[in-house]
Amino acid sequence: MKVPLRMGAILGLLKEVRSTSNKPMMVGGTLADQLARELSAGGDPSAVLVGDEPRDVEVFVYVIGDSLTKDDESALKRGHRARVPTIVVAAGRKAPRRIPFVLATDIVRAEPGHGFPVENVARAIARKIGEEATSLARRLPVMRPAVSAQLIDRFSRKNGLIGAAVFVPGVDLPVLTLHQLRLVMRILATHGLELDGQRAPELLATLGAGFGFRAIARELLNFIPVFGWAVKGAVAYAGTRAIGEAALRYSETRSALLSETLLSEARPRQPASASASSS
Repeated sequence: MKVPLRMGAILGLLKEVRSTSNKPMMVGGTLADQLARELSAGGDPSAVLVGDEPRDVEVFVYVIGDSLTKDDESALKRGHRARVPTIVVAAGRKAPRRIPFVLATDIVRAEPGHGFPVENVARAIARKIGEEATSLARRLPVMRPAVSAQLIDRFSRKNGLIGAAVFVPGVDLPVLTLHQLRLVMRILATHGLELDGQRAPELLATLGAGFGFRAIARELLNFIPVFGWAVKGAVAYAGTRAIGEAALRYSETRSALLSETLLSEARPRQPASASASSS
């Protein structure tokens, strides 16, 4: 079966994913050190900086308390002027509802006495910066579930819309397949798996799965020709989601095995028992 993509497109996509920015995130404001430790738990501490001068960072996470101080407002203003995506964590019992320089959807409310909602913060970051969160997730394991879920949702919706909107048979297949490959590559990169020749089976499986779901759509169109656009959109959405979920399970398993191997190699070897001395 003829592959619907040129090799140049695949190699270009691979180069793009590999060249993703390695910028850190910055955490500032009240209890910034504590939140930074929680976000970097089990990962690379250098991926999370503490400060209130957001420059050359992927995202700025700022924590406020019961009130918005002048220092808080100044820090948020600097982030806005630097055009750095900003997430605010409102940790105080009386934290204001409206916060300048950030959207309401970019505010994470923390319930007093229950610690930082790290999972909610990770979801807010993933939603805010999209694919750019891949590099952060690669270095910060706490980010991986949220970033992976966001990637799967985003690409599934894209392919669902394309499948429903394109009426010329075969025209949508290269675009759908390219998005599915991009999704698989991003999820692999999110879990710290190198995009090299060893990943070829996963990419080929994506191509095969794309053909399979396309065949299902064609068969369904024979039975439901009137609502063909809805069938194509639904199959494209469900197929892309299934491919993403399978890539996620694979990546989680491979990442866990890789971590265990690295830990095993790092453990000091026990010295061999000394042979009994001759009498």
